[in-house]
Amino acid sequence: MVGGHGTAGAFGPVLESMGSEGATTVCTAAATFGLIAGSVMGGPIGKGLIEKYDLLKTIVPEDDSLLIEEENLLIEEEKKHERHTTMYPMAVFQLIIAIGFGTFVSDLLSLTGLTFPIYIGAMIAAAIIRNIGEYSGKYTTHMGEINDIGGICLSLFLGIAMITLKLWQLADLALPLLVLLFGQVVLMFVYARFVVFNVMGRDYDAAVISSGVCGFGMGATPNAMANMQVVCEKYEPSVKAYILIPLVGSLFADFLNTLSITFFINFL
Repeated sequence: MVGGHGTAGAFGPVLESMGSEGATTVCTAAATFGLIAGSVMGGPIGKGLIEKYDLLKTIVPEDDSLLIEEENLLIEEEKKHERHTTMYPMAVFQLIIAIGFGTFVSDLLSLTGLTFPIYIGAMIAAAIIRNIGEYSGKYTTHMGEINDIGGICLSLFLGIAMITLKLWQLADLALPLLVLLFGQVVLMFVYARFVVFNVMGRDYDAAVISSGVCGFGMGATPNAMANMQVVCEKYEPSVKAYILIPLVGSLFADFLNTLSITFFINFL
């Protein structure tokens, strides 16, 4: 379930090309269910843990120097994400460059003999471009504008994906699919509630992280961020959760998820 509609749209055609009829429809339907289920589960899990174990008392007050440093970092991040209408063309060009270089990366990955989704090359290229810019300071990656463009493209993608769903292809798979989805919900609840919470320290931050893991474990990183935002708005902010979840959910999870799915596709 990890990856949401992006992973479903990438691997569905790959599976169909290997003879799995209706794979894109199944993947998209499952991803839609996962996005909803991840959002429904995440908040209650975090809230239940916080109130059951009275975790607000585990929040450690930070000294003034750390608060000032965090405030400066937030201000710096806000500046990076400012929108300027004159910068949208530059943001589009940066995306085009990342996609262009990504095609070469995808071609190189295909030489391994493994099956990778087409977006993985662009993802690697974009990560390299942004990190070089951040490290060297030679150019600016216009993240605010890129986020807006990404939101528009995601909405278009989801609309097209839902319109083109061939739901009749799910008729014979309805019962097995429901069993698998229900099993995934139970597995993610148990994993987030008992494994993640205990491993991450059984404190307030661990509870917020558990709600976030539930979000991208059933869907995608935006689900995780929405879950944590709801929990933190009700209680207190969690700096640790807001650092770990986006890093793991949007970077490491995508790469590892791709490798895992690719391994099983080629293995089976």
